[in-house]
Amino acid sequence: MMSIKVLVVDDSALIREVLARMLTRDGDIDVVGTATDPIDAREKIKALDPDVVTLDIEMPNMNGLAFLERLMRLRPTPVVMVSTLTKKGASETLLALELGAVDFVAKPSAEFAGGLDAFGAGLRDKIRAAAKSDVRGRSASRADTPKTAKAPLKTAAAPEGALIAIGASTGGVEAIRAVLSEMPADCPPVVIAQHMPAGFTGRFAARLDELCALKVVEAEDRMVLQPGHAYVARGDYHLRVEKSSGQLKCRLSQDGLESGHRPSVDVLFESVAKTVGAMAVGAILTGMGRDGARGLKLMRDAGAYTVGQSQASALVYGMPRVAFEEGAVVEQAAVEQIAAKLANALVKLKSAA
Repeated sequence: MMSIKVLVVDDSALIREVLARMLTRDGDIDVVGTATDPIDAREKIKALDPDVVTLDIEMPNMNGLAFLERLMRLRPTPVVMVSTLTKKGASETLLALELGAVDFVAKPSAEFAGGLDAFGAGLRDKIRAAAKSDVRGRSASRADTPKTAKAPLKTAAAPEGALIAIGASTGGVEAIRAVLSEMPADCPPVVIAQHMPAGFTGRFAARLDELCALKVVEAEDRMVLQPGHAYVARGDYHLRVEKSSGQLKCRLSQDGLESGHRPSVDVLFESVAKTVGAMAVGAILTGMGRDGARGLKLMRDAGAYTVGQSQASALVYGMPRVAFEEGAVVEQAAVEQIAAKLANALVKLKSAA
């Protein structure tokens, strides 16, 4: 098997060395070069033709975001951002994902020593997913998408107690935005599990809130689920839905990782299957691995309508593929059609109620 060629771009010699050491550990990733700034990186990308680039945001001579924007326009290449765990870092990271970066890792800090192995394993997984991602196809389809005005979706007819559940991983920041931004302000509550570390989910919810008609918040324990609201699972916490005193509520917990993740899509979907049953609709979007397939199958078995993102529109066709192969989805659809599919399923629920 060919090894994955990576170019590491960072102005810190220490970080370049740490990343190079971490990446080459398993033998299937080859660091073909390092660059200290975007000017240096531009020449090395031309000369070395890497499969994946890791990119720091804060750099001399040109900001990483400006470089990323130019790179995605002129030579679309899978990029994994290396981000700082600050509020500014989180905002810039989300902007990088909007500009076309595949994924990000939080930069290891001094107190990270014990977690360096876990950091390295996560980084290598993200590089492998990025190498398989369809960045060129996505940037082409973005350019080709006609900006036609769509008829606004209607879900107000959805019955009381209905719920929308969405799960995603790599590429999910953009996919979730595409789905949520088309949902009307009066739709049933939406619960979301997106693989993302602590410190980033609050900014992610705030960013979605700016872009969508819905009120989007980071989920808190025992929060009552309200129509017109979306609840993003908090980084490093599982999100479940439970019913108490006749109301659907968020429950947060830090019990063990599920399918290698916390938050886990399986944990969320399983709780929705148990608590909401046939009154739920669910979507599994782009991401690597298999998290969510088992939970979505439980939702479908409980009578819920379920949809998976199609291969052509998914940045990484991992989670939706497993869900499709295991019979967890009623149908597959392009990300641009998923909001309409969910809305139609909710309207059908009303007529069946």
